[in-house]
Amino acid sequence: MELGLRDTVVLVTGASRGLGAAMAIALAEEGAHVIAAARSVGSLEEVAAQGHGRISTIEADMSDEASVAAVVPEVIARHGRIDGLINNAGIAPAGRFVDQDPQIWRDALAVNVVAPMLLAQAAGRHMIEQGGGRIVNIASTTGVRGKPHLVGYSTSKGAVVRMTEALAAEWARHNVQVNCIAPGAFVTEAQKAVTESADLHARRVAKIPAGRMADPGELVPLAALLVSPASPFTTGGIFVVDGGESGKL
Repeated sequence: MELGLRDTVVLVTGASRGLGAAMAIALAEEGAHVIAAARSVGSLEEVAAQGHGRISTIEADMSDEASVAAVVPEVIARHGRIDGLINNAGIAPAGRFVDQDPQIWRDALAVNVVAPMLLAQAAGRHMIEQGGGRIVNIASTTGVRGKPHLVGYSTSKGAVVRMTEALAAEWARHNVQVNCIAPGAFVTEAQKAVTESADLHARRVAKIPAGRMADPGELVPLAALLVSPASPFTTGGIFVVDGGESGKL
């Protein structure tokens, strides 16, 4: 299938590693002009080096509203348009809820909810004016079904799910599609504590009907489809990618 991504302009946040890096590189391979945003400049440059000259970088701190506000204007300054946005950046503070400082919640909400909202709003203005666009929010299975010791993270990702549905309904008439992917257990740096411990890894995999954790590349085809012009009637979708874990009784 031809996705029609060639020469489209796509912004990917949290693109210095893990799922974000995999999506940025794959989209560049499909011919898109990818703007990879994250705090880690060194890691971003490593990702850009794999993009066949189609990945440029923006240093941005998703916890800082001023930094977030500068991202979309920079994309427009470079390319004159923005066709796709993948809100992937996120943090997942863990711990017992009764012991957590409220600032931990504020930080999670700032990165996981406020930043995607600001980026969607800024990108959406341009997409509506130019006649269309696609936004993909990366949530988590914790946003679909809350998990213990991840109360703040579950809350923030649940907000992303609801924001996706509301924006999809509001912007459908403008030809702007808004969808959400809720990944389960993927082998990324964020899961390093699990993947490097035989015991933790075994316990984690035991919860997954597919019997394994996923590779970041396994999320790429769905993300590429949703951020492409090939899915113009697909909006408001919440796509769970977790090897069957959410449906396990």
